[in-house]
Amino acid sequence: MRPRAGFSGIKVGVALAAGLVALLASAPSWAEARGARAGTQAAVPQPHQVQSRSGPLKQARTSLVAFQTAPFPYRGNVPGTGKPFLNIEQDGRRGHSTPYGRLYWEDETYSDNRVLLHIPKGFDVRRPSLMIVFFHGHGATLERDVLRRQRVADQISKSGANAVLIAPQFAVDAADSSAGRFWEPGAFGRFMGEAAEALAKLHGDPKSVRSFASSPVIFVAYSGGYLAAASCAINGGLKKRLRGVVLLDALYGELGKFTSWIENDRSAFFVSAYLGSTREKNSELAEALSARDIDYATELDRPLHQGDVAFLAGGDASHRSFVTQAWVDNPIEDLLRRLPGYKR
Repeated sequence: MRPRAGFSGIKVGVALAAGLVALLASAPSWAEARGARAGTQAAVPQPHQVQSRSGPLKQARTSLVAFQTAPFPYRGNVPGTGKPFLNIEQDGRRGHSTPYGRLYWEDETYSDNRVLLHIPKGFDVRRPSLMIVFFHGHGATLERDVLRRQRVADQISKSGANAVLIAPQFAVDAADSSAGRFWEPGAFGRFMGEAAEALAKLHGDPKSVRSFASSPVIFVAYSGGYLAAASCAINGGLKKRLRGVVLLDALYGELGKFTSWIENDRSAFFVSAYLGSTREKNSELAEALSARDIDYATELDRPLHQGDVAFLAGGDASHRSFVTQAWVDNPIEDLLRRLPGYKR
């Protein structure tokens, strides 16, 4: 994989008033930042062993499956407002008017309850496995963008990780980050229960549902996907099952939720890669963590470990191509390769 421009690792103990870039030039290395702890921690998430007679899959399996617990359709309220999400009705149609003045109709934008599932060739349910949940951004569909343009399933397959993909459809091809049903406390946990059943069916071994229902989970959110990811991390009901959060030029807000999650679960990892549009928010989050004596780094030069936090500059990448070209080419593949306990 082709490395891109970045910074050296750091531990910061001062405010970042001048911005992230200005303070990182003379920082110590990742190893210095984490000290002796880095050499003793196990790679995250913690592997677990599953008993099954099923062998490795001979062919990859990919499917779009309708879920009853999908984020949309959603007929509830917008959190913190007490107002219905579908706040427009005209000629029998319901729609949502966004805070930016855009109007999207339910039947066109908020009615797709499908979820992209992918199990790579060689996946072995008997070995420690991971559940990768991908939160897409604005203007996306599962087939056109997540599957083909961003090649998320392909990156998981090529990583060699014993991992599966779960990618729910949010607003269809729209400039809207709404989380829908995932705003509701515990709703994401119910979604993951349905995902375990659907993956077991796709896998072909009914008993594999036990593995899928207990495997550690990693969130990967791109761009506007941050809003749903933050809600699910705090209110989703996964608790210690959520072992990592990755933001791909996605930290546009919800700093309080991400700070709280990082601070309250020091056994999970957090990686946020950024370009110009999210640099300031990454700087603010880095400052908040520094104030809480939480170490972080600005490059990945070894496997990921428990409690690792990293802020990565995206170099000369573009926002649209960030899922395939970030600090390295194919960043999801790169991150999964840094979890050696989960090889196929």
